[in-house]
Amino acid sequence: MSKNARLGLICGAAFFGMVGAAYASVPLYRMFCQVTGFDGTVRKADAKPDQVLDREVTIRFDANVRNLPWDFKPEQVTQDVKIGDTGLAFYKVTNNGDKPITGRASYNVVPESAGAYFQKLECFCFTDQTIQPGQTMEFPVVYFVDPKFAADFETKGVQEVTLSYTFFPSTEGSGTPPLGGSVGAGL
Repeated sequence: MSKNARLGLICGAAFFGMVGAAYASVPLYRMFCQVTGFDGTVRKADAKPDQVLDREVTIRFDANVRNLPWDFKPEQVTQDVKIGDTGLAFYKVTNNGDKPITGRASYNVVPESAGAYFQKLECFCFTDQTIQPGQTMEFPVVYFVDPKFAADFETKGVQEVTLSYTFFPSTEGSGTPPLGGSVGAGL
């Protein structure tokens, strides 16, 4: 094999390797954020903690819609929950369009340092949601703040955490939500 052919083969392999890495980077980054809570990404929990602390934190709820004819709002503005205790919040969504629409909620918390400790047991954001024209649906969120939140030097003095959702049109065939990030009003 000549030097030019070998160089061409190496360049082609590098090109296709870089394209493959670019496609793999989004799901890998999403997985990393969900496992670590990086960038304020909320984590999905399998069970609530065994310990409940005698310290409360205020959870603020935020709702936004992007490119959907939907009204979306939390049914409560804030909740005070003890760290380690399970909280239950509700969001209401109305499809103002004239056809069924499927959306997916992206989520985030602020401050970002709380993302590793804010965990959800049940959430409408785990799957696509199809809402019929004129239909209003109520979606629950079951969550808790991990007791380790109180010991972390970055969250030790934090008294308030904002949980923000943004509904986007669903990408068919996508089994995962859009990447978390700084979404929402003032976030």
